[in-house]
Amino acid sequence: MRPTINILLLFVFNSFLSVAQLSEQLVIVHVSPQNRDWDYTLGENARFDIMVTKNRFPLENVELRYELSYDMMPAFKKGTALLKDGKMQLEAGTMKQPGFLRCLVYASYNGKEYEGRATVGFEPENIIPVTRMPDDFNQFWSDAISYNARLPLDLRMHLLPGRSTAKVDVYEIDFQNYHEGGRMYGILCMPKAPGKYPALLRVPGAGIRPYTGHIPGAENGYITLDLGIHGIPVTMDNYIYENLGKGALYNYQYTGWENRDKVYYKRVYLGCIKAVDVIFSLPGFDGQNLVVQGGSQGGALSIVTGALDKRVKGVIALFPALADLTGVLHGRASGWPAIFSDTNEPASLRDLKVQNTQYYDVVNFARILTVPVFFSFGYNDMVCPPTSMFAAYNAVSSPKELMVVPETAHYAFPEQWNSSWKWWLVIKDK
Repeated sequence: MRPTINILLLFVFNSFLSVAQLSEQLVIVHVSPQNRDWDYTLGENARFDIMVTKNRFPLENVELRYELSYDMMPAFKKGTALLKDGKMQLEAGTMKQPGFLRCLVYASYNGKEYEGRATVGFEPENIIPVTRMPDDFNQFWSDAISYNARLPLDLRMHLLPGRSTAKVDVYEIDFQNYHEGGRMYGILCMPKAPGKYPALLRVPGAGIRPYTGHIPGAENGYITLDLGIHGIPVTMDNYIYENLGKGALYNYQYTGWENRDKVYYKRVYLGCIKAVDVIFSLPGFDGQNLVVQGGSQGGALSIVTGALDKRVKGVIALFPALADLTGVLHGRASGWPAIFSDTNEPASLRDLKVQNTQYYDVVNFARILTVPVFFSFGYNDMVCPPTSMFAAYNAVSSPKELMVVPETAHYAFPEQWNSSWKWWLVIKDK
């Protein structure tokens, strides 16, 4: 059973990501490069056009301050200006190495400060990752997956009648992972009509939250599984997740990096493979067409899952995190969660973490991808910096497609998700 292009927006708008979205403001700070594609060659000078508007017209006599910097690095130039007619141009210079140059502008009006930004790329297709591939990388993960496979899946499915529809059965599921009695949870949506269906595994962005499941996808002919990564039920009251986020799971992304076997993400990465086991165990799965999709942390998990499990047919990764984690130690941007941001960290601990991050860095999983992958992200992202995301994209040798939307920060427009699904439908039918 094949979904048509007409249902694409159902996949797009029922997003599971908890990321920033565009918001309307009374005063808008427009920052635009003179090159319409936001790209420059090395040695070419960049210039930014700045305009501050209210009610869509330039705002007169507005005070602003600006900063020029390389991606996530300290500003190399700061200044202030009074815009008498709401407009100005700012010469930004150039770059001698592939990367990104950012202009941040802050305008003050009636006691409130408004921000605008633009980030331009200098031959980003030539960015080379700084993270190294350990000699035993593949063996490490092969051993970990084999060890985890010793545990019976022990899949449990609890029907949620209140969420199910005339066409879809919705379950909260849990299965065994990582150690005996350890569980992973998710929301599984299954078409009720008899048949064999393709599957969509949706892996989450960062945070602790409940999940509702992707019913529109299942109503249009897909088995969908929304995976929770924290080993807790995904149908509890919101206050429980809020308390966990401030308590037991506080800053989970920084946990365990001093020991490669205790990194929080080891259990998570292995749980994603077990989630694939779940899908392949379902009688209604067509046994072939499985795509993994996610953004931010989920973009990272999509790449990891597609790299470690050859049963995955396609990977959709929007603004992926956990890429080129040691970038800041080489004078450039690191991927989220910026593990090395503490400049006072003892050198011995830092060196140990450098070695351990290599086993979890998305760049190294991108290097071993053999399945097709779709990327999409923007240049203005200051959570998952574009330098780190290009490092991952450039490392991929399997068939790949990139949709750059330069103005986006840590979010995606519906058109990006729409394009990713069109791409998957082509891949699926090959």
